[in-house]
Amino acid sequence: MTLDNIHLYRMTHIGNIPHIMSCGIVHKSSPNADPNYIAIGDQSLIDCRSNKTVAVTGKNIVLGDYIPFYFGVRMPMLYVIQHGGNFVAQARSPQDIVYLVVSLQKILQGNYTYYFSNGHATDYLTEFFSANDIDRLPKLIDWDAVLAQYWKREDDIDLKRRKQAEFLIKEDIAPQDIVGYVCYNEAARQQLMNYGIAQQNIRICSTAYY
Repeated sequence: MTLDNIHLYRMTHIGNIPHIMSCGIVHKSSPNADPNYIAIGDQSLIDCRSNKTVAVTGKNIVLGDYIPFYFGVRMPMLYVIQHGGNFVAQARSPQDIVYLVVSLQKILQGNYTYYFSNGHATDYLTEFFSANDIDRLPKLIDWDAVLAQYWKREDDIDLKRRKQAEFLIKEDIAPQDIVGYVCYNEAARQQLMNYGIAQQNIRICSTAYY
């Protein structure tokens, strides 16, 4: 794995796509925030991140100030979003969930403030890294864990944490830095195309869902 071929993934409701196409991936406190944003995440986790401070190379940052991305798909949070539970308001059909795909290289070439972690950001075992460590990122992330289809193994109780390694970006991400969209089926792809997304930028991948 090299920096050139790493992509970042963020899940959203398909109904949010028109605003994202216009304004990009924006922070909830952004002046460009979507007043009609459809939330799909765990509200208790969102609230936790809003106030949780973590140490990164001698400074403290608040997780809620950053937009989080995963390094892969089929994460534990997706399972909860699809099936309900925890503090997810309602279960969502996979057809309604879209992955926004961002090129890491575009982020590195842009004027973005970022950090990354080797596991779920709220876990006490997780370590955080800054732009000074970016060349080491391919070796700091456990790619076998990220790409694992499931996260429960009796011989590796830390697998779930490592699978959910994160890339955190402080600024709104420009629409042109979104390089693709992953969806569940043909109906979802057609809806994305109706929004104006080019077919070549959409990939159907049902195995990225539960």
